[in-house]
Amino acid sequence: MFTGIIEAIGEIADIRMVDGDMRLRIRTGELDLDDVKLGDSIATNGICLTAVELPGDGFVADVSRETLAHSRFPEMQVGEKVNLEKAMMPVSRFGGHIVSGHVDGLGQIVDRRDDARSVRLTIQAPKSLQRYIAAKGSITVDGVSLTVNSVNGADFGLNIVPHTAQETIIDSYRQGRQVHLEVDQIARYLERLMGASDADAEPGDGLTLNKLAAAGFMRR
Repeated sequence: MFTGIIEAIGEIADIRMVDGDMRLRIRTGELDLDDVKLGDSIATNGICLTAVELPGDGFVADVSRETLAHSRFPEMQVGEKVNLEKAMMPVSRFGGHIVSGHVDGLGQIVDRRDDARSVRLTIQAPKSLQRYIAAKGSITVDGVSLTVNSVNGADFGLNIVPHTAQETIIDSYRQGRQVHLEVDQIARYLERLMGASDADAEPGDGLTLNKLAAAGFMRR
């Protein structure tokens, strides 16, 4: 489990294909690896990877065909910068939101513009994820926990403050760039409880709008 608060910017040091899978070596830069052991998870651009080797200046991880099919990893190059976050500990500050490290899909930067010292980004989400994105809700972009400013159909807007731009790879984003998206887990669980994605749900099963209203979570 992660929070979406990036701890360091790393760099892809080596990419190899091994029997159809990918093996990555990541230089972790300023990320403290003293408490990392083999088998630990490190989110890399928002994707949970397992450290299978610890060469000293970073870690090595295997990327499965499933992950390759739903991420940018097949097109990434040696030398490319990546956002890094170690798995959270029970005593960690929860500065972002609940992030699983299991990317839901790829979005695309459709607009970037300066706004005083901040940067405004507009990202187009795939159709399958649009219903999970809400204004003032949370979304993870390449592992970064961000607040959605606005939603317009498939497009959603973000405001990137200077600190976030400086401490992540977001400052390098340009129009046309693809990014990893992970939607808010709470939205997914609510959908499931309400039976919106379960054609086999019996009438009256699970969470409903009437039940939410009765519990005081919304007005009738």
